[in-house]
Amino acid sequence: MHSAFRTPEGVTLGVEHFGDEAAPLVLLAGGTTMLSWPDALCLALAHGGRHVVRYDLRDSGASATVDPDAPAYTLRDLAADAAALARGLDDRPAHLAGIGVGGMVAQVAALDHPDAFSALTLAGTRPVAPGPVDDDLPDHDAATMRRAFAVPLPDWSDRAAVAQSAAIRAEILGDDPAAARATAERVYDRTPGPQPAVQMANQLGMVFAKLDCTPRWRERLPELAVPTLVVHGRRDPFFPLGNGEALAREIPGARLLVLDRAATSIPDTAADEVAAAMLTL
Repeated sequence: MHSAFRTPEGVTLGVEHFGDEAAPLVLLAGGTTMLSWPDALCLALAHGGRHVVRYDLRDSGASATVDPDAPAYTLRDLAADAAALARGLDDRPAHLAGIGVGGMVAQVAALDHPDAFSALTLAGTRPVAPGPVDDDLPDHDAATMRRAFAVPLPDWSDRAAVAQSAAIRAEILGDDPAAARATAERVYDRTPGPQPAVQMANQLGMVFAKLDCTPRWRERLPELAVPTLVVHGRRDPFFPLGNGEALAREIPGARLLVLDRAATSIPDTAADEVAAAMLTL
């Protein structure tokens, strides 16, 4: 079931519900759209007795789109959105999960709003913001990035061209190109306009390159006092595995689940394994 949620600050967030709304809440922050979380995983969590809600970050999907070229909000505002959703959807603390850049949102949300969350899952992400990486963390694989950035940007008004571009990039990154094509088509259909900045915020998450993500939060990770699962693809060239290992090492008691055959996304074949691990938190 799709719906809209309006935060106390007046921001509209697009959400989708799975499972029994009276069950404990698992809140899935998009990276940037909710479709970063595969249907198979959402259904597996719902079948495990959870109320699953995945949502679009600002400037993506059915959430508020204003100006992705110059976002007036910050990473802290996105974290506050997550907390507002958790509090508005259930009077109990929620299990918060974030994937990719959504994982950055989830880390800050859990640190800044600890009363709103009972557990944390961080998938395919890292403990620092977009941009220069800390010396002890592996950066994007340079050869892979050269190949990915060499792919011409598509005509953003052409749905087929956008989907084909996504499939090509997915193959370069080690993800399933057929699945990426299908997801890109769904993302395209939910995107509010063909403007390049809007499309890139939805398809590539490029709005994060312009977002204020200060101050740093990595040094605060030892403050986290909720059960935490870190999920990472062994073949991830964008945020290589060392980033997930650092998160698991620096968050007290965190468990690391490495998906041997995964790269940047969670494949459907791993949905049951990931869901089972999340349901133990």
